[in-house]
Formats: sequence, C-alpha cells, structure tokens
Amino acid sequence: MIPVFKPSLGEEEIAAIRETFASGWIGLGPKTKEFEHRFADYIGTPHAIGVNSATAALDLSLKAFHINSGEILIPAITFVSTAHAAVYNHVTPVLVDVSRDTLCMDIDDLQEKITEKTRAIIPVHLGGHPCDMDPILELAGDHNLVVIEDAANAAGAEYKGQKVGSLGDAGCFSFQATKNMTTGDGGMITTSHGEIVERLQRLRWVGINLDTWKRNANPERYSWYYEVDEVGYKYHMNDIQASIGLVQLQKLDTMNEARRNIARNYGHVLSPLQPISLPVEKPWANHVYWLYTMKMKERDEFISHMSRHGIATGVHFMPVHHHPIYAALSGDVPVAENIWKEIVDIPLFPDLNGDEMHRIISAVRTFFSPD
Repeated sequence: MIPVFKPSLGEEEIAAIRETFASGWIGLGPKTKEFEHRFADYIGTPHAIGVNSATAALDLSLKAFHINSGEILIPAITFVSTAHAAVYNHVTPVLVDVSRDTLCMDIDDLQEKITEKTRAIIPVHLGGHPCDMDPILELAGDHNLVVIEDAANAAGAEYKGQKVGSLGDAGCFSFQATKNMTTGDGGMITTSHGEIVERLQRLRWVGINLDTWKRNANPERYSWYYEVDEVGYKYHMNDIQASIGLVQLQKLDTMNEARRNIARNYGHVLSPLQPISLPVEKPWANHVYWLYTMKMKERDEFISHMSRHGIATGVHFMPVHHHPIYAALSGDVPVAENIWKEIVDIPLFPDLNGDEMHRIISAVRTFFSPD
C-alpha cells in the first residue's frame, strides 16, 4: 500500500540522535535551545519555544495572551486541536466558513462573525497553503484581537514572501510524524512578543521558573532550587526530538521543493480529467503541499477504488461540528458543509518515487476514464 504520508529520514538523523545519547543529556537542554534559535531564524521571528505538539503550542499561546473568556474564531475545516485549544482555555470556538478553492478561512464570513465577545482569531494554513493574512490582520487590528496562526500543516510556507508563523501574534507548528518536517512528535511556538517568552517557558515545564538545564548552567555547582508560582503543563520538547529537528530543518526547503515538484507533476497530468478539481496556489502564496487535496463528487467511491489499487487516501478534515463533542457548534458554514464531502488527498511525500507516482496517476485516470 502506498501511504498518504511518509517521513523523509536518513543517516543524518540517526547520527544526530547518537550524538545526543552520547552527551548524556536527552531531556530539555542545549539541543532544544539550539533548535529554538535556528527555527526562529528560519521563520523570521526573534523567539521560538519548543513544545511537544502543535496542540500544546495553541493551548499555551492562548494562555500567554490571557485569552480565557469569550469567543475565538476558527475555520470550520481543521483538525480538532484548533477547537480543543479554545475549550482548554474556557473559550467558545466559533466556526468560520472556508473558501472553496483553498479551504482556508473565508474573509467575508470571518468579518460577519466578529462580535463584542470575540477575543482572538486562529487562521489555519490548511494543507500547506497560507491563509490570506492581510485582511485577517486588518480585521484583528480594527477589533483589537489576537491572531494566533495555526501553521501545523505549513512549515516553510510563505505569504507574500514572509514565512507563515511570523505574521500574527504567535505561530504554532507541528513536527508530528507526517508533517513537512518531523521530530517524531513535537511542536514550536514562534513570536515577536518578547514579553510572553519567559512565561511560555515556565508554562511548558509545569510552571517551574528554572528548568533542569538552566539549573545546570553553572559548571561549578548544580542548584536544586526552583519555584512554581502558577500551574503549568508537561508540554516541553526534549533534546532527542530537537536533535532530529535540527537535521530536518536543514532539509526542509529541499523537502518542500520536492513536494512542490510532485504537485506540479500531478497537476500537469491530472488537470485534463473531468470532473475533478485540483489544488490551487494563490499568487501571493508559496504552497508547501502537506496535502494534495482534490475535490470530486464521487469521493467515497474514489477512495474505495484507490484502495483496491493499493493506494491509501485521506480526508483532511471532517468539519469540526461533525464530531459529537462539537455538535452544538454547528452554524452557518455552507461551503464547509458541502465541500468536505468532496475532498480527498492522494499520496504526496518527498521520497515518493517515479514508479509510485505512475501507479497513483494510473489509478486516478482509470477511475475517471475506465476505458
């Protein structure tokens, strides 16, 4: 079975892990600090804080900006963690409809749904395509709202030449196994707000004001003493993850360009097929194709057809309010309500080889042109 996702890992990552093991320090420490600095430089923000997931990154970002009441605007089509983060913070997620072409947050519907209760906007750069951030930031400025970018799908993507994760008040990234770069599991918060960094560092490490590495910084004396002045969480990254991340970050642009090349090949061959809608890339976007999402009326039949040909497919994502826990959120999101029944992802990953691509393309063609 050709998978939808496959991480691109090699001997460099193994060597990096071996080096970290040999150092004797595998928890939160120097590799995490180095990874944070390098990732911040890559994204173009002064600060980055390593955590264990994008879910943790979203949760802590809301806490850092004291978003603990009212409403948060999120797209109707996203992974449930975007909604969970609001609920973790006692805030009501309000669903915004999506644009039919990019599946990102629809600006007109966003504007309609801002009320006096709104505290923040979480635009999701779905599948690796950036949201149209200028109007989102303008609306946020007009209404004094915090903007937290959910960039879990989009490491390396750009909006008008600027990396996603550097545009809002904070950016939240995922390094889960299937993402454009991976640390096995992990995440990162990027921000230009220096005033929240120390609190984020405390909150990710159960509220402790001095983590173990900081207490070990003096070579003459290890200090056991620390204080906790608020409840924190076990959300920190460790140096095993960071050592993988340092290697993956060096490869990220190359891996993303491989994704773009595969997407171009798919587009060239599949665009004549009808009725099928292929992914778009807006003029202001640099799409990094975590997903290659097609739209078609016979989506479920297509999934079965591809499975019979030994090819996995995915659906990212079912609308948030279709999950039982969020059924009460159902609102006026007509595009999301209809389009999700048509979306399907075919395999795309940097190491997809020519034979696999030929099999995928042939299977897609036979579904639409069986003769």
